[in-house]
Amino acid sequence: MRNLWDIKADTVKNGDNLRDVSPLVDKTWIDENGYTHYVFGKIMFNNPFYTIPDDEFDLFKKFVEGGSREYPSDGSIPCDIVAGEARKILNQIKKLSNDPNSSHYEEAKEVLKDGKIALLRGTLKLYLGKYTTRDWRRKRFTDDIDFWVFKIHVLHHALKELGWIKNKLTKEWEKKIKWKHPYSNEMKSAVLTAANDLDQLLDFGAGSYLEGTSLRNIFNKKLKRGHDVDLSDIINIVMVNNGINGSHNEEWLDAWNSFEEAANTRSTRTTSNIISLCRYMFAIADHIDKISEAIIKYNDSIFDKSLYPDDEIRKICRSSIHWIDFYNSNGAESTRNMLHDFYHEEAEEKPQHAKNQRDFAIKLLDLLNSKYKHLKTIFEIEN
Repeated sequence: MRNLWDIKADTVKNGDNLRDVSPLVDKTWIDENGYTHYVFGKIMFNNPFYTIPDDEFDLFKKFVEGGSREYPSDGSIPCDIVAGEARKILNQIKKLSNDPNSSHYEEAKEVLKDGKIALLRGTLKLYLGKYTTRDWRRKRFTDDIDFWVFKIHVLHHALKELGWIKNKLTKEWEKKIKWKHPYSNEMKSAVLTAANDLDQLLDFGAGSYLEGTSLRNIFNKKLKRGHDVDLSDIINIVMVNNGINGSHNEEWLDAWNSFEEAANTRSTRTTSNIISLCRYMFAIADHIDKISEAIIKYNDSIFDKSLYPDDEIRKICRSSIHWIDFYNSNGAESTRNMLHDFYHEEAEEKPQHAKNQRDFAIKLLDLLNSKYKHLKTIFEIEN
């Protein structure tokens, strides 16, 4: 068993071995054909600051307050803040491509031949491309912008123009960012890094596996590294992409090849990551269904002023600049109606999100099991 997958796996950083990928001993069994069935339990991401309530109304309250799910992150700056900085850089490059008098004019045009979004990798590519749920985009944090730019002088020029400074020790471009925490109104600050993966030749700890900016390339890295933040990102992409509807269907179908390639390696680390991904998917799908049921049952309570007075409605709106603007322009009553409609839409979407996850996890397990058939091994997730 220990030679097939890693029983201990990394969750936050390389070498921490904090994730236990042990099967349920009392559920492991051998069928009449001699196949050993390793059964794993469903798991949620560990978050010491968040406990899922058992009570339905408490779960609805958590949802309304923006905390029905927390997301592993690899930074401290909200993605919406970082996205604003990324847009400035991309627009600066666009500006260069529109100025024939600029010494960077031709190179900037070449850089943008596939569009601005093609210059980004990782978190910000997923954010600006809207590959994920709205909830993820509001709650994900990061500390860097990963670029993929062959004409490095164009990127460096744009960064300089926008006040970024190159750190002489790390060779990375940095900028101090300030923002207001949406709930406490407290001012926060942190250093944001802009790295060109081609320029820096970054290695993420398990060999160099950066190939480009497509969804397939992003999955390739995330599957091989397999930290909680990586698996969480994959899950949130799966939620809104199923190859049938959505804005990224063609790219999504191509991305399946990254899972095929990962399973083909039969690497113990990658196999462990795939098992873990499926465990998380099934558990989160169950949780999403419960949230949907709680919303349907208690959505009308948003009109109860004893539960949600005007100041509480305004507090809820802090998680979105669009909601705050709506509240300021239309007042508390109209905002209650807007939130009620939004929650109703969320309740209708979530069962599909859960289904997308379960369908994908089943398909992924089938793929993995096909690679271990010769060893008479079957991986399963407990119902």
